[in-house]
Amino acid sequence: MPEKTKVILIDDSGFMRILLSDLLYEDPMIDILARARNGLEGVNQARLLKPDIAITNMEMPEYDGCYFVKTMMHEMPLPIIILSSLKRYDKRISEALDAGAFAYLQKPDKTEVQEGYRTLKKLVHTASQLRYTQPDILPIPTQRKTRFDIIAIGVSTGGPKAVEYIITHLPHTLSAPVVIAQHMPQPFIESFVRRLKESTGRNISVARHGESLMPAHIYLAPGIANVRITQKESQSPAFTFVNDTYKEFNNPSIDCLFESIADVFGNRALAIVLTGMGKDGVYGLQKIKEQGGFTVAQDEASSVVYGMPKAAYESGAATYQMPVNEIPYFITRSLYHA
Repeated sequence: MPEKTKVILIDDSGFMRILLSDLLYEDPMIDILARARNGLEGVNQARLLKPDIAITNMEMPEYDGCYFVKTMMHEMPLPIIILSSLKRYDKRISEALDAGAFAYLQKPDKTEVQEGYRTLKKLVHTASQLRYTQPDILPIPTQRKTRFDIIAIGVSTGGPKAVEYIITHLPHTLSAPVVIAQHMPQPFIESFVRRLKESTGRNISVARHGESLMPAHIYLAPGIANVRITQKESQSPAFTFVNDTYKEFNNPSIDCLFESIADVFGNRALAIVLTGMGKDGVYGLQKIKEQGGFTVAQDEASSVVYGMPKAAYESGAATYQMPVNEIPYFITRSLYHA
């Protein structure tokens, strides 16, 4: 039988410590090792008990959540979930995420509590699959060499909203290029790119044949051809439009793009399959996984159509599965964590 995920809870509210304990105890694979009242007490408990995951409030007297995150990521890195009433754009939340926290959630409302706070339980299980082994991974300097050289996303039905959310929540200091294959006719892809540029302020464009990939740039595959990424000796990786056809979908084929990424980038690729109908992306995702890259699928609850991500996860091509609102933070943390 698999081992339980060992968790410590840190919150200055006795009520919240009891509430979260009760909710998490409903999951037979989660074990609450200890509860702490502030960041310092949490650090001491973590040093002693060596938990798999920590869940911490942000605002606490004397030693807050940021103290806990910074201390633990320096001494013994582990996945840390920030659970706070502060909004995502609060600078204290950004500081904690930049310092190494795995993810952020708002404290649950009444409905979420009544439903068992499934979002937190899913996030605990996702985080339990991560292993942080380098004691000096953070803080993250912007010039640091990242773990991955490319982020690839394949998506179909229900994709625009998911794609926009992920792009909006990726850091502006992201150095790796992002390449997206969205099942959509060419005129809609072009208008989607224009809207994304306006709403996010990012460098976004439709990929062109022969164009070299640039750092910190976001590309959407066009709807007029299948796209491969190729690399000649001493040259940068570039887009190549091909006439090859694939079983699941074409123009653009996610399988085609992912297969080429596996060939060029190998274990330096992080690839994600989002909401969509069918099985496009499964074959290419498996190729990336075989090369040692990271592979992720969106979960059922946050998918508009749980076809492609279901096929990717159930086939084993996707190693991780998570809700769309956690994917940007997973990308950011994975880029710098071993």
